[in-house]
Amino acid sequence: MPKIFYRDKEWEVPTNITVRDAIKKGDLNPETVLATLDGKLITEDIHLKADDVVKLVAVISGG
Repeated sequence: MPKIFYRDKEWEVPTNITVRDAIKKGDLNPETVLATLDGKLITEDIHLKADDVVKLVAVISGG
């Protein structure tokens, strides 16, 4: 199963789920995080494979 990591949280999601839906399963707003896979930025429409490990990074904005 794919694994998602964000700060001190970790959760598993079903195979073939989109990154966007995986983020929502962790009770996060997809607009507030960026997803990386193997150190590379990925888009929310990517379908996750069984051995994927996705790390989420908080989006910081300011003015």
